[in-house]
Amino acid sequence: MQFEEGRLLKEFTTFGIGGPAQYFIEVSSICALQEVIRFCHDKKLRYFVLGKGSNSLFSDQGYQGVIILNKIRFLEEKEGEFHVGAGYSFSLLGSQTARKGWEGLEFASGIPGSVGGAVFMNAGASGSEAFKTLTEVTFVNETGEVEILAKSALIWGYRHTCFHERKGAIAAARFQLKSSLEARKKQLSLIDYRTKTQPYSDLSAGCVFRNTPSVSAGKLIQECGLKGYSIGGAQVSSMHANFIVNKQSATAADVLNLAHYVQKTVHQKTGHFLEMEIRVIPYN
Repeated sequence: MQFEEGRLLKEFTTFGIGGPAQYFIEVSSICALQEVIRFCHDKKLRYFVLGKGSNSLFSDQGYQGVIILNKIRFLEEKEGEFHVGAGYSFSLLGSQTARKGWEGLEFASGIPGSVGGAVFMNAGASGSEAFKTLTEVTFVNETGEVEILAKSALIWGYRHTCFHERKGAIAAARFQLKSSLEARKKQLSLIDYRTKTQPYSDLSAGCVFRNTPSVSAGKLIQECGLKGYSIGGAQVSSMHANFIVNKQSATAADVLNLAHYVQKTVHQKTGHFLEMEIRVIPYN
């Protein structure tokens, strides 16, 4: 195992924010992931498994413990069943499956996360979500043992799964898709819509807040006149109000201060409380 010290986490996140990791290591196989997690467990080291770095906000101080960069990126296909490594690009998977005429993951195209992250959060868009076509998860538990978990053994909901309460890491996932002549057309339509309505050219972590049961977070923030509002280098996107973008070397403190300001303003003006969707990872 080759651990590095002091790697800047801003290099591995879509926000471009984050201080140095105490220890950093890449894994490209399930066996390697087992070995590192077992080592951390035995040495009582705190760890965080990172995919493509979306939906995450690291402290400006960095991370005290071990950052495990998941680069398990295999892809196996058989009659509409896709077995995919957790480090594989979820967006790429959505594009590839649609191009081959398989329906069910078109919505993933354009979501800037890994397969593992998408399963962990039950990522969704355009009326669909990861768990809709998920059939099985390969999970490395806190002692480094592999568990093969059927979908029926898992609990999930809106942007939440049982993996939030478990120590360990998602290593791979299986999806069962249906044949469709319209999959590619639908995928291209979704990409076109997103590029026109979301700030793809800016550094961000995706949507900052969960939607409420009755109205979208973006609509509430926009109605409060907060589009374009800035604190430090962080700004509420002028394109989509549920994105905070790193405009001018923003710090994690800038983003959090702005997010809290948005929460307070929306609550005061509308009565709705917006819950954070992005994961805030403290230094210790």
